[in-house]
This record gives sequence, C-alpha cells and structure tokens, in this order.
Amino acid sequence: MKELKELRFNESNIQLKDNLIKGSILPEKVAELNRTITVQGDTVVEGPVYAHKLEIQNGDLEIQGAVFMQLELYVNSEAKGNVAFKKSVGSANSIVSRAANCKIVFYSDINAKSVTLYNAFVAGSIYADEITLEDCVVIGGVFATQEIYMKNSIVGTFNTPQIQITGMISLLLPSAFSIEKITTDASTKLYNLSLADLGSLYKGLPQAANSGKIEMNTETDEVKSTLTNEEIQKTLRSYTVIGKVLAADLLDTDKFQNHFLLTAASLGTQLLKTYDMGIGKDGKPATLTFDKIRDFFFDILAGKIEIQTMDGKFDISQITGKF
Repeated sequence: MKELKELRFNESNIQLKDNLIKGSILPEKVAELNRTITVQGDTVVEGPVYAHKLEIQNGDLEIQGAVFMQLELYVNSEAKGNVAFKKSVGSANSIVSRAANCKIVFYSDINAKSVTLYNAFVAGSIYADEITLEDCVVIGGVFATQEIYMKNSIVGTFNTPQIQITGMISLLLPSAFSIEKITTDASTKLYNLSLADLGSLYKGLPQAANSGKIEMNTETDEVKSTLTNEEIQKTLRSYTVIGKVLAADLLDTDKFQNHFLLTAASLGTQLLKTYDMGIGKDGKPATLTFDKIRDFFFDILAGKIEIQTMDGKFDISQITGKF
C-alpha cells in the first residue's frame, strides 16, 4: 500500500481516499450521528467507526476497531481490492456485500438485522434475522431468527427456523439445526467435514486413510426432536453425523489437527503468536496465518483442494484393542 495521508475532519459527510486515520471516527455532537462515510480506496482506520451509513466504493480498506452503522454497511458491487474488518461489525439494519471481485474478511462476529455476503471470509459467527451467503466461508456459526439462504459455502454450523441451500454446502461441525424442513434443489450437495483430515491437506500431505468428507442426506441424517414445556411445544430438526463422529473419535482423530486449525482461524487478530502444524510437503513449517487459512478454505470451496470421501468403514478390533 502506498504512503497514506493523515486526515482530520468534522464534516457531516466524510470521503476517504488515500487516508490514514490515527484514531477513531466517532460522533462528537448530535449533528454527526447521521454522518455518512464513503471509502473510495486505500484507507486505514486505526480505531473504531460509527456511521449512519458506511459505503465502500473500492478497496483497499482496513478498519482496526469495531464498526457500527445505524442504517447499513454497503460494499459496491463493482468494488475491487481487499477489505478487512479487524473487530466485530454491527448494524441496526443491514450489511450487504455483493462484490464478486472484492476480497472481504471479517476477523470477528457480525451482528445485524439482515446480512448478505458474497465471496466473504468470516472468522467468527453471523447473527441476524435474515442471512444470505454465496461463495462464503464462515468458521463459526450462522444463526438466524427467521431464515437463511446459502449457496456454495462452507460454514461451521447453522441454526434457523427456515433454511434453503443450493450448490455445494459443507459443515465444519458435526451438527446443524432448523425448525422447518431444510429446502434443497437438484444441484444441492451437503457435506460434513468434521472427519476430514484438514491438517494434512493444509500441509499438502496425503490424507489419512480413515478420514474424509461425509455426504449427508437431508432425509436420513435428520433427527427430529420435540421440545415441550407447560405452555408450548417446539419441533427441532438436527442434521447430524454425530454417530459417525463418535465411532471415529475412538480411532483418535486428534491427529487430523482440525480443532487446532479451526481455533487458530477463529481467533483472528487475537492469535498472539504464529503457530505451525508441523512440516509441510516443501520441508518447511506450515505456519498458521490468517491469510493462509483463508486461502486454504477458499481453495477447498473452489475445488482446488479436493477432500476424499470417507468410506465409513472401520474395524471394531481397532477400537477394542484400545481398552
């Protein structure tokens, strides 16, 4: 990034381009509560940001503090470059990014009434009433109070009353939940990656023989539960491979290093030092940096890294021999 200019301001509307903000952008008087911030590119804000509306017309942008919008965060569909939010992002209304050519990353949680993201990486979780994800990776959970629409995405888990999925959807955790029956179409493939050997894939090494992705069937892998109390009765559907995971855990899946990889990803900027997962195929340590982890999961999403399919077979003598 080129050398940026420092900027001091008190206007009701702020335009940022080639600026370094050494501090926060917070309202100091009532008139500034309705301030719109427009980012035109090459901007770094070292503190938190409050705006009525934050519009990102182009990258690069890095905001190192927490961000809150009263109306919306909007990323222009034609935006390019990198956009990074180092702390949590919230909006009283909407967060929208449909920019296919913009690399947008959230190092922490997202909380809004409505969230629409394309081509985004979220290290934390998403909390909203309505959530739309396309070509996204969410290491944490996707939690909606009304509905979720997902297409070609990898998420930790989800919990929502209604959900529609299309394309290839992968879960990083064994179970996900909805109230209404999950809606799919002919193109939908639902996989669970909780028993994939992500550690070896990250290092570029061969996958373990008893590892792999599990293709889920929304009919047979659904567990329907009815929860009742004195006043209400509620049905909860769980889409789970927990039975397979419990059996496989007896075969020692710690060597897959999945928990280590996902924890490092979810810590984002809170990772106090750089760890590695051992020696990679090039003979050098496979370091766990945020950018490398993001690229790794997007390579899986794009099919550049292929996860083998787990056959689901194991020898019971391997388990009994441990006891």
